[in-house]
Amino acid sequence: MTTLRRRVLVGTAAAGALVLGAAPAMAHHCYVPMYSLSGPSSPNWLVFSAEAGAAELAGFEAACPEASDAGYDALRAAGMPVGIKIFAKMTIGDPKETGRTNPNGANGKGLEYFGAGSTLAEDMVMTWIDAAAAYDCTG
Repeated sequence: MTTLRRRVLVGTAAAGALVLGAAPAMAHHCYVPMYSLSGPSSPNWLVFSAEAGAAELAGFEAACPEASDAGYDALRAAGMPVGIKIFAKMTIGDPKETGRTNPNGANGKGLEYFGAGSTLAEDMVMTWIDAAAAYDCTG
């Protein structure tokens, strides 16, 4: 699959698919970028790694474990998150569902809003896919 074709596929589906992919997250419009996947787990949070996002959104799987590692290395080198987490019990950015959002909710520095123009989640997935696809597993 060409980079442009992957980018179009992921770009059109990513923002909504990460939210719609899990039923408890359907009402949530915000997420928190994760810069490590080794943090504590909790049933209160839905966690989507870049690798899981690539499989869910584009049907892409790394050809070998080293390709997956290359994807995460590329994310870390770019200072990008390696996953996102969504609070499962309520919308943390607007717990009373008043329609308000933080004006900084699409700046890549904390709480991000899917509908506020934040492309961080899809940029994370695309960066991971590009690096994992470019890795040569034969050598």
